[in-house]
Amino acid sequence: MDTSPQIPPVVELPLYQGIDIADVTLVDTPAAAAVACRALLAETVLGFDTEAKPTFAKGEVSTGPHLVQLATERRVYLFPVNAGLDREGLREILESTRILKVGFGLGSDLAQLSARLGIEAKAVLDLSRALPGDTPKQAMGAKTAVARYLGRRMRKSKRITTSNWAHPRLNERQMLYAADDAQVALRVYHLALAAGHLEHMPSSATRKS
Repeated sequence: MDTSPQIPPVVELPLYQGIDIADVTLVDTPAAAAVACRALLAETVLGFDTEAKPTFAKGEVSTGPHLVQLATERRVYLFPVNAGLDREGLREILESTRILKVGFGLGSDLAQLSARLGIEAKAVLDLSRALPGDTPKQAMGAKTAVARYLGRRMRKSKRITTSNWAHPRLNERQMLYAADDAQVALRVYHLALAAGHLEHMPSSATRKS
């Protein structure tokens, strides 16, 4: 018997409020990177996502990722890839088999991390594939998951989605958008796990999209 929570009509749901900008850290200095990596390495599960500057021309190859987002329950850390920072702390987190990284639709994220940064992320759980969809072959998107598990409507601005993530100075709307993408995955993960819709996954195991 399907025990998945029923999704009300999305238009009737209240908006998902997301994280406050005061709880978002842009990791753009060595000092900020040291603080961020210490905090993240103390966790066992993190919300995870990346952003890349979109490509519009035919045949244009993406140079992403341009931003890596890692979320705890209380704070989200945004790592601009072009900040010129030492990436070894980020590599240690992403390649750790002790820390589970959860997110939605991570296939291209993982491929770009490997191709551009040489980072082979481990202990990754793609919720799009792991969560039960409406049909056995249907992937679960972030918007649907937020409606199902949080009872909220997640608004996705196409203007922000396709904005320049490689810009050296991200604006507040970009930062909040990127932060919510990572943290909402963590929130959905905990609720789905509590509901019995995910098996408890030891962080030493890895499931990729």
